[in-house]
Amino acid sequence: MRLLKVATCNLNQWAMDFDCNMKNIKESIARAKEAGAVIRLGPELEITGYSCEDHFLELDTITHAWDCLKDLLLGDWTDGILCSFGMPVIKGSERYNCQVLCLNRKIIMIRPKLWLANDGNYRELRWFTAWKQKDQLEDFLLPHEISEALCQKSVPFGYGFIQFLDTAVAVEVCEELFTPIPPHADLALNGVEVFMNASGSHHQLRKLDYRIRAFISATHSRGGVYMYSNQQGCDGGRLYFDGCSCVVVNGDMIAQGSQFSLRDVEVVVAQVDLDAVAGFRGSISSFQEQASCKTKISSVAVQYSLCQPFNLKMSLSGPLKITYHSPEEEIAFGPGCWLWDYLRRSGASGFLLPLSGGADSSSVAAIVGCMCQLVVKEIANGNEQVKADAIRIGRYANGEFPTESREFAKRIFYTVFMGSENSSQETRMRAKKLADEIGSWHLDVSIDTVVSAFLSLFQTLTGKRPRYKVDGGSNVENLGLQNIQARIRMVLAFMLASLLPWVHNKQGFYLVLGSSNVDEGLRGYLTKYDCSSADINPIGSISKQDLRTFLRWAATHLGYSSLAEIEAAPPTAELEPIRSNYSQLDEVDMGMTYEELSVYGRLRKIFHCGPVSMFKNLCYRWGARLTPSEVAEKVKHFFKYYSINRHKMTVLTPSYHAESYSPEDNRFDLRQFLYNARWPYQFRKIDELVKELDGEKVPFSESSDHEKMGTTSDGGGGMGVIAAGSGNPKAGH
Repeated sequence: MRLLKVATCNLNQWAMDFDCNMKNIKESIARAKEAGAVIRLGPELEITGYSCEDHFLELDTITHAWDCLKDLLLGDWTDGILCSFGMPVIKGSERYNCQVLCLNRKIIMIRPKLWLANDGNYRELRWFTAWKQKDQLEDFLLPHEISEALCQKSVPFGYGFIQFLDTAVAVEVCEELFTPIPPHADLALNGVEVFMNASGSHHQLRKLDYRIRAFISATHSRGGVYMYSNQQGCDGGRLYFDGCSCVVVNGDMIAQGSQFSLRDVEVVVAQVDLDAVAGFRGSISSFQEQASCKTKISSVAVQYSLCQPFNLKMSLSGPLKITYHSPEEEIAFGPGCWLWDYLRRSGASGFLLPLSGGADSSSVAAIVGCMCQLVVKEIANGNEQVKADAIRIGRYANGEFPTESREFAKRIFYTVFMGSENSSQETRMRAKKLADEIGSWHLDVSIDTVVSAFLSLFQTLTGKRPRYKVDGGSNVENLGLQNIQARIRMVLAFMLASLLPWVHNKQGFYLVLGSSNVDEGLRGYLTKYDCSSADINPIGSISKQDLRTFLRWAATHLGYSSLAEIEAAPPTAELEPIRSNYSQLDEVDMGMTYEELSVYGRLRKIFHCGPVSMFKNLCYRWGARLTPSEVAEKVKHFFKYYSINRHKMTVLTPSYHAESYSPEDNRFDLRQFLYNARWPYQFRKIDELVKELDGEKVPFSESSDHEKMGTTSDGGGGMGVIAAGSGNPKAGH
């Protein structure tokens, strides 16, 4: 038997904080050594942090990374253990995303990334070059200071593997695993038995299964030991890296780390028998046949043995059941951990949330409550870093620290119900009850006097006083009156966040939390610069449907029973007066359901559908209950309001990324924000298709004859090309 003990890890790195990152790297190596591991794998770009973005273009970043690597190699960190470190490297005129493999205070090989992640949230081609010389290893001259310190002039650089005396080891970096022809296929045929995948993979709802199936597939038909390491936490941006480092052998998961955790360092150790890999491969005739005519890959020979001899005292790691979280748990733990990293690293003293008693703001409140529960639980488990951060943020003294989540929430969480004459008593009481369950410091504020002051000022300036539609006013008046309330709430939220700590003799400031969901962002069903404008938004990329199931789950599993009542209530903005024959409802205002919005969003972003292809797709999907004309009207209605309100995405609060159809303009959804919202060419094509499908003449519509019309202002200072439609309260500009 060739026994090999390996260690992989989740690390909570922070972009550009080299001290933090080095501390975590060294702790992970120490733990790996203590467990007896002879291979230690860290996540992608672990020395700098993954999310440095344009900082990768600065020479300082590269220099600092080499200095940190020198520190690791001059100490005893790599003695007796093969370590793979992720960092950027400049070779000639090119900058590469690399894994640097080190052993016994020497660099054995530098492996640049072959295929770069360059879609969705990723822009690696902006900062790095992909390594294209796959047929050989080149000689790389180390930077002068590194060369002198290590007494090592050069190192093999490129695509290849390391041939030890008793096994072969190779690197596969993140995106490479998911390419049509992944490197591990040829590497396995060349005799590589241990694969190390250093990754920077973000959390997205329901994504983990896709990732784990790739690890299993990599070794199910080829055999081998597949090690996976990932970042874990918020390292400076919208993404939460969700860990789940693991080890897979011959298609079986034998070790798995946590997906969501407040720990900065988590090391996953497994002991494997490499003879099991050799035996597995030897039993597959097709593997041997293909190996006999393989494409030869370059290697670096190292006169060193990694394996230990047969020892009855050493037990092997066996197959285990893979742990998955439900989507409801992912919504609780992912944004909850992200919020904790953001809070402890931002210098803020807490959060402030405008809590309306509706589903969205209540979801955010529940996530903050979950965060408080996770902090208390982690402290009870002996996490000294979380304890120190909680003592600092909560301003505990005399040896005290959080032991109960509601008490901790009272110190770091303000909730504010900003009611008006249009607010119902039911939502007011739901907000108060939820705040009591979570433990937040709750305020009930009336904004009527402020609204009245604005209207009086307007009347003084113009001689007119706007009225709601239910009181005989026009659509323009109705929309303007609703937007005044929404924007007042934003101003009040930021004022309270900055001054309430001073009132309560606390230092620092509070971060304002937003609560607009992904579907509202897609539809533009929010007022620009209203209380959706915040510092950060933990649910901005989560659908309304997922939030509703989360509320039902959280009512039981987080202990906030009032969430069940909140989930059951119909969504409403409560910006118009309530009458016996009229009650404002979100889905009526939008002209579409939240379920339909999710469908539109996925077709638009994930399947890259324009109006015409979306119409065709939905004719098949909805054809059993809707005519082509009805489908056409729905598609046109969506694209009209998507276009009118696209400009709002340019100021959308930075949101936790959890859904792949997020419309956020800043990083994820790179489309223009000035559209011809009539879509004259596309909508005419849809009309022609409807005519063909219905077999009858399509009546002339406004959307059919506007090729020569120029764009116009939306009348509200926004960038849509026609005015926001009537009866659309949250679509104001």
